[in-house]
Amino acid sequence: MSQLLEEILSRDNMMLAYQRVKANKGASGIDGITTDQIDEYLKINWVEIRDKIRKRKYQPQPVRRVEIPKPNGGVRNLGIPTVIDRIIEQAIAQVLTPIAEPHFSENSYGFRPGRRAQQAVIKLLEYLNDGYEYIVDIDLEKFFDNVPQDKLMTLVGKLIHDPDTESLISKYLKAGVMVGGQYEKTEKGTPQGGNLSPLLSNIMLNELDKELEARKLRFVRYADDCVITVGSSAAANRVMHTITDWIERKLGLKVNMTKTKVTRPSGLKYLGFGFWKDSKDGKWKARPHQDSVSKFKRKLKELTKRSWPIPMDLRIQKLNEVIRGWINYFKIGGMKQKLKVIDERLRTRMRIVIWKQWKTGENRYWGLRKLGAPEWMARQSAGFGDHYQAVAKTTGLHLINKEILAKRGLLSCLDYYLS
Repeated sequence: MSQLLEEILSRDNMMLAYQRVKANKGASGIDGITTDQIDEYLKINWVEIRDKIRKRKYQPQPVRRVEIPKPNGGVRNLGIPTVIDRIIEQAIAQVLTPIAEPHFSENSYGFRPGRRAQQAVIKLLEYLNDGYEYIVDIDLEKFFDNVPQDKLMTLVGKLIHDPDTESLISKYLKAGVMVGGQYEKTEKGTPQGGNLSPLLSNIMLNELDKELEARKLRFVRYADDCVITVGSSAAANRVMHTITDWIERKLGLKVNMTKTKVTRPSGLKYLGFGFWKDSKDGKWKARPHQDSVSKFKRKLKELTKRSWPIPMDLRIQKLNEVIRGWINYFKIGGMKQKLKVIDERLRTRMRIVIWKQWKTGENRYWGLRKLGAPEWMARQSAGFGDHYQAVAKTTGLHLINKEILAKRGLLSCLDYYLS
């Protein structure tokens, strides 16, 4: 019995894995057991599962296939393991991460402790502002679905030198997938959605990082999203062809040549950010890409549908969660003017929601009077009835202003960004 596997199965490590999986909640796998039901399941089954793992007899269950639509068409295959398998995968990842971390590149930012997407964007800006303004944008075709498992397991073996743990990891890779009630083998790939997949993807793509470093290229990588910056168009085209060839020959991965391209910063979308040159200081800067802004607007629109019967406090809570999450992610980028416009539109939609909730002309009249509207103004606005877009433009409804909405708890996008 290996020391590494015992460390993975230790009470402290398993408890930490259990707590993290419980905190993340998430959907159930093919057995239907939820994170709320896992306690009872573990009480009955854990000792037997642990013993099977030690004897190499444990067989992970197939993952449940879920297809997530991509914004630009197509779908992303997500594999949802059972909760118990998520806990075991998390336990493996917790022990293997400190072993793998010292081997990883400084230019790799995805799924690593203390690293995040914004750091990758800041590093990219450094390269651009040092004059490396030609970008090779590499697109790996369905990376998580196409990872060669033999190659991956060879790299895992070199890293951990532990056959018992390698056997368990291999079983997770080959556990299979349930698609529409039918079992399918998984002879390649690592399930996007499994707790172990992010670490395994970094172990695989660390080989690419090493090759780029050996060639003294400037690059940033976040999971399978890699960009290389060079000083000229000719160098960029040369790098694109040689690196693409290397990836396919040495790693056995497929490069999507219809999406892999040489571009300038203003034509790049990276980790949701776009890039622009400030005419005042001549520096390249980041801001949310227009696609990211549009997605944010769509989400706010969805949460402010007047036809959605939801208590106002809950609606505001959900809006605030989205606002905080989006702005915290993009805060390093300039977006003051965009947020000012978004705020105005959001307040207009919230006024319409409140107007609908007031329902009757009498309630609307008294609602506006309570906000300080003179009698003529309250009557004028109430007279528009359910003509929502028309009433939204009236002076009376504008008394439901930023301060009133803030008292109800609604965040201002602009104020939150500037805070």
